[in-house]
Amino acid sequence: MPPSNIPGQTFGDLAPSAYPGERLGLPREGHGSVARFGRRLIALVIDWAIASLVVSGIAALVPAWNAVSQHPATIPLVFAVLQIVFISTIGGSMGHRLLGLRIVPLAGGYVGLWRPVVRTVLLCLVVPILVWDSDQRGFHDKIAGTVLIRG
Repeated sequence: MPPSNIPGQTFGDLAPSAYPGERLGLPREGHGSVARFGRRLIALVIDWAIASLVVSGIAALVPAWNAVSQHPATIPLVFAVLQIVFISTIGGSMGHRLLGLRIVPLAGGYVGLWRPVVRTVLLCLVVPILVWDSDQRGFHDKIAGTVLIRG
């Protein structure tokens, strides 16, 4: 790819941002600002706990589910389904919403269905969680074209 003549448009040519979300046009803090790591982590723990409770609840109510609930992929699968359903319907997972967070597409408008699916599949791979940019967006958010904000 040929280098761009526009400042800040080539790889490695971006000036450091003053705060997460500045390059995205988001406020420094408060409503609409990028969600910080602590809230993200707590939301993830809440979502995982909810998925665990759903699996345990179904196992208690449906004896045939007991064998399925013991499989190591059951909780991650339920977690993924809950993420996709809630992000596409209420704009965030239950953990996000309980902590006052929501997922929005950078292009604006409705998050749709494909963004939550892509974001959740990548999130479940765990590696994207470890890759962040200066706007505190994980790889899963960058690929899905979303950002997790307060508000």
